[in-house]
Amino acid sequence: INDTDSLYPKIATIQYPVAGQTNSAGRVGVLSAAGGATRWLQVPGDPRNNYIARMNWAGNSDEIILLQLNRRQNALNVSLGTARTGQVRTILNEKDDAWVDIDVEDIPWLSDGKRFLWLSERDGWRHVYVANRTGADPVLITNGAFDVISIEGVDQKTGWLYYIASPDNATQRYLYRTKLSGSGGTERVSPAALGGSHSYSIAPNASWAFHTYSTISSPPVVELVHLPDHQVVRVLAANSATITRVRELDFTPPEFIKAGIGGGVTLDGWMIKPPHFDSSKRYPVLIYVYGEPASQTVMDRWASTRYLWHQMLAQHGYLVMSFDNRGTPAPKGRAWRKVVYRKIGVLAAQEQAAAARVVQSWSFVDPKRVAIWGWSGGGSMTLNQMFRYPDIYQVGMSVAPVTDQHFYDTIYQERYMGLPQDNEADYRAGSPVTHAAGLAGKLLIVHGSGDDNVHYKGTEVLANALIANKKQFTMMEYPNRRHDISQGQGTTRHLFELLTKYCL
Repeated sequence: INDTDSLYPKIATIQYPVAGQTNSAGRVGVLSAAGGATRWLQVPGDPRNNYIARMNWAGNSDEIILLQLNRRQNALNVSLGTARTGQVRTILNEKDDAWVDIDVEDIPWLSDGKRFLWLSERDGWRHVYVANRTGADPVLITNGAFDVISIEGVDQKTGWLYYIASPDNATQRYLYRTKLSGSGGTERVSPAALGGSHSYSIAPNASWAFHTYSTISSPPVVELVHLPDHQVVRVLAANSATITRVRELDFTPPEFIKAGIGGGVTLDGWMIKPPHFDSSKRYPVLIYVYGEPASQTVMDRWASTRYLWHQMLAQHGYLVMSFDNRGTPAPKGRAWRKVVYRKIGVLAAQEQAAAARVVQSWSFVDPKRVAIWGWSGGGSMTLNQMFRYPDIYQVGMSVAPVTDQHFYDTIYQERYMGLPQDNEADYRAGSPVTHAAGLAGKLLIVHGSGDDNVHYKGTEVLANALIANKKQFTMMEYPNRRHDISQGQGTTRHLFELLTKYCL
């Protein structure tokens, strides 16, 4: 509801099926460029309970490749649809006890369209396979106890596959290559002397690439490189002025750390110490959290505004840190990522709390001055920490949170939690609103009333639960702002000044 832009309120309707409710139906048709009747593909299954997750031409203009997921997203059919007849045949299946990830946006075709590259976790790691359009079993190309993060390019002439991976450090990203035949080992293409995170846009012949490189403390540089020797041909964006300004600031370089939380589980983390850190003193802590399957927070990659804000808080005396629990998309194997199935908001909350307790045990930490903040799924995690572990945290700042998992959309929430009709107890256990009575510390909730991703309704429902439980809290609504709360003059500055004043 837009209350501010006209004399009377305006209502905007958003098509948004929430978990467990009826999905929209979709179908795939082919239409001649010259016009005429649409040929609808004969895709099997109820269109309201299956997703066409990807579709594209299948290496020619005669067939379309379809990636069809079932409603629970634990079974995937890769099919070819004939444009002239509409007939559909399945050529590849993927199944998983949790969910099937689709990691290919644009399927690379080989051998004049006879074969294609495919990413799968079927052996416990995300690897590249060569699949055949005839339906033969896919053949493994990459091999070993590591994850391929993404396919970047193919040199069919010389028989090389280029991909992003980081076998030894889940916080970084590098370009590797291996033979399309699967023979031989892997070669790191990104320079050994450059840590951090590397991304590439590789030319079709795989001889050239736009290369972007950054670290957690250094802004990105973009250059044109020759492959496979990675020789720099031209610097396209040196970012010199920004890099110089960052280096002139009174910053302490972040440290990458580990937190052993028991049960053989160790979490990656980073920590920013105040300038002139004195280990004989005790410092307050601010933990930045996300913790869901959509993203990592512990990356050796430039994070722009939030990184600079965290450094500013460190200048005011905070130890600022973050940890990636299991269930985040770190390249640590299928088991790491999918242990969280049907436990969103529960297992991650336990592991974040366990990491915070490790932090409290450090001699230079004031265990009675621990704050936490996060956005979106991190806002939800902040609430779960404040409500379920009030002995740890004194202050929480939750931005745009999912307060009740029943309110989020079907395709995301059901992927990781199943349907609420089958899993009601876990939906309730993982939802912060269930535990609102546990609040003991200071809590700030921030939300844009025009959020079309995480709806403002959830924050209103949580407010009612906190009021009913006689819990005091602070709440800030940004009128008509969406999920990123950036619309309108001065909004971003206002938001971060609000967060700053609340925790200082």
